[in-house]
Amino acid sequence: MNPKLFWLLTAILLALTHRAEAQQPKKAPRIGFLALASRSSISPRVEAFQQGLRELGYVEGKSIVIDYRFADENRNRLPELASELVRLKVDIILSAGDIVTRIVKEVTSTIPIVMGYDNDPVGNGSVASLAHPGGNITGLSTLSAELSGKRLELLKEIVPKLNRVAIFGTSTAPVSARALKETELAAGLGVQLQYFDVPGPKDVEIALQARVRPDLTQL
Repeated sequence: MNPKLFWLLTAILLALTHRAEAQQPKKAPRIGFLALASRSSISPRVEAFQQGLRELGYVEGKSIVIDYRFADENRNRLPELASELVRLKVDIILSAGDIVTRIVKEVTSTIPIVMGYDNDPVGNGSVASLAHPGGNITGLSTLSAELSGKRLELLKEIVPKLNRVAIFGTSTAPVSARALKETELAAGLGVQLQYFDVPGPKDVEIALQARVRPDLTQL
């Protein structure tokens, strides 16, 4: 089993166990699964999640119930979908992404929330710290901001003569500012950075055209 999936399932099962101890009579645990994406776009992840549960002895529809909600890339639908899961009285909510986690946090402070992944849960305000998240949220962090400087260091080792690097980021995402700061600290290696803001999908092509220069390497 994938290590990340293992720890995600562990967090879910621990949350379910805690909830089950306070509930009588016993019933099949109920998970709310909320994602911004469409189901088809993340079907491999959903299937891996289901397979992981089966490997741990949980059979969907028998020993466990999962209520899926997908916003189909429409952020405006997330608050209502999250509220719907709360009304269904699910035992825990699995949030697929940092945006989803913040929305779910706004609609419940009692139902355990398990982050499927989050670039920067501390910077986003979802948890107090990675060691002691507090509140009703736990789960996984990709630590993308903390790893940004290390990526530049590795790139410099691979390309010793590297002196200029183009960085793509999204100014509206809190994690981008932290990632840029970590990269700038690593740039003391003698690398000049050039930042390109990519607010949305339509801006990717513009940024690519702007950075197509022989003396720039994309990070």
